[in-house]
Amino acid sequence: MNTHSLGYAWIQEQLDGPDFLGPRRARVAAVQSLQRLPEGALLVPPKLAPAPQWLDQALFAIKHEGVHLGYLAGALRRVDDATLREAVALTPNGAYLRKLGFLWEAFNGRHIEGLDDPGIRAVYVPLFDEAEYLTGASRRHPRWRIDFNGLGDLPLCPVVRRTPGMQAALDAQVLGEAAAFAASIGPQMLERALSWAYLSETEGSYAIEGETPSHDKTALFARLLQRAHDQRPLSEDYLVELQSATVTNPFDQAVQFRTEQNRLQGNALGAAGVTYVPPAPELAAELMDHLMHLANHRPAGLDALVHAAVVSFAFVFIHPFMDGNGRLSRFLVHHCLGQSGVLPAGFLLPISVAMKKHEDRYLQALTAFSKPARALCDVTWAGDDHYSYQWRADADIWFRSMDLTEGVQFMLEMAQAALDLHLRQEVAFLGLFDEVARYINDRHDLRGSDLATLIVTTFHNGGKLSNNRRKRFADRVQPAVLDDIEAAVARRMRGEPLEDQD
Repeated sequence: MNTHSLGYAWIQEQLDGPDFLGPRRARVAAVQSLQRLPEGALLVPPKLAPAPQWLDQALFAIKHEGVHLGYLAGALRRVDDATLREAVALTPNGAYLRKLGFLWEAFNGRHIEGLDDPGIRAVYVPLFDEAEYLTGASRRHPRWRIDFNGLGDLPLCPVVRRTPGMQAALDAQVLGEAAAFAASIGPQMLERALSWAYLSETEGSYAIEGETPSHDKTALFARLLQRAHDQRPLSEDYLVELQSATVTNPFDQAVQFRTEQNRLQGNALGAAGVTYVPPAPELAAELMDHLMHLANHRPAGLDALVHAAVVSFAFVFIHPFMDGNGRLSRFLVHHCLGQSGVLPAGFLLPISVAMKKHEDRYLQALTAFSKPARALCDVTWAGDDHYSYQWRADADIWFRSMDLTEGVQFMLEMAQAALDLHLRQEVAFLGLFDEVARYINDRHDLRGSDLATLIVTTFHNGGKLSNNRRKRFADRVQPAVLDDIEAAVARRMRGEPLEDQD
């Protein structure tokens, strides 16, 4: 039997639209009941296949495949008033048809002609199933008795699916762990650990972009990170101020959100090298208005780290400036967490350090949206820096309903890594450093700076002091002292007490 696409896959093919589905496609197959494959494909028995009509396919999709606003907008804009009015007359209280009725009127900007009162008497139903999606505040629409519970409003409604990986990351409660960790190590050790975290986060954020910042750049960005805890809402003026602080080239410093089209360019020359085209300037400015509102008003019940990740990834996809967007997007994670009050004042998770160590996954999280979104704009190159951009007529809806699932899950996992593999390890190292320094100072007399260098380099060399280091310090540190430092660091790295060396 020939297989054919259904639901969102059918809609996508009929629209000749971008493929945001990946393997999560529905198709007819020789099965007796609906079957979901591990990679997300939905197998459908022929008896359950909907008719090849826009409304039938949309109804099947929203019932069995969740809410994909981009494809639903494309489908419902092709359903005429009479078709939907007749369907509502037959089953006015059907939950999925009510969802489509609500969305039809939202996407078409008017009520269905001839349907003054849909006649719905059923209870309210949420647009997004909370078992399948992370949701926002309840906004009830009495005409269709729909509870719109998206993370934002329809003009900007990012989508985050509650996948098994996402749920596992949420269950880890990393922010609660971080707060408990901060309380457990005492104020002095916390201050030292955070000094390291601010410096490392600065270097990590630059390193992601292939830069080694100067001392001045490092100090500037570290001070910027400290400002993330100031209780100051996002606004265009504030973001412009932040962008100017992160971009030192005066020709690239912004005075407002961009007023020209930008693009991301790969290695290839011309249009073939364009890897992503952010929304046109007018749409970008509108989307930023909605994103700033979302950033300043975290939905009740939404995890603060999820909220921070949504704002960060939506920002980088909107790309409101000509330069500095990536670094600012990572800053916004700390800004949102700082505004939330869920972490101790001044506490910072060095998330960029973890992201740098997982750059392949960071790229995967970015391209999950940016790669299919590339099909929204036809780019023509006329040589030099002369590019023209022709957008699809429906391009805006895809930016308004970005699926940020992979980005949010990645950010949650990087926050966990920042705590477990970086902050905890740094605190453990500081404890080792203090103990070894005390032990050596009690037995030998040498410069504090020399001792610090020798402890650090021995630690980072796996508990061994290299011959080069021994030669470098031979004129001022006796060989026996070097042996003691090496042995002390090695013992503490193995978890052994130092007193046994007496």
